[in-house]
Amino acid sequence: MWNYNYFTYILTNLTKNVLYIGVTNDLKRRLYEHKEDKSNGFTAKYHCHYLIHYERFTDIHQAIDREKEIKKWRREKKDALVATQNPEWKFLNEEVNEGI
Repeated sequence: MWNYNYFTYILTNLTKNVLYIGVTNDLKRRLYEHKEDKSNGFTAKYHCHYLIHYERFTDIHQAIDREKEIKKWRREKKDALVATQNPEWKFLNEEVNEGI
């Protein structure tokens, strides 16, 4: 059986007042794309370049379902999710770049 990795992730901006939820099969590459504003979308407009939460899945459908679930939540619930694994809201980009 193949071992695939998919990630649901949450990004924020420098002041941590905007959240973006996404899904990818290559978190390191996707963070680079967000940082370089490779798309002219939400993350570029609001400068969401900082990873504060991620979850790993082996099934793409589970990752997409989780992304959709989190996107429906109110901001308070999203904040609480981040705080469960990252109570200080540290930027985790370097952790990913070093290899997760």
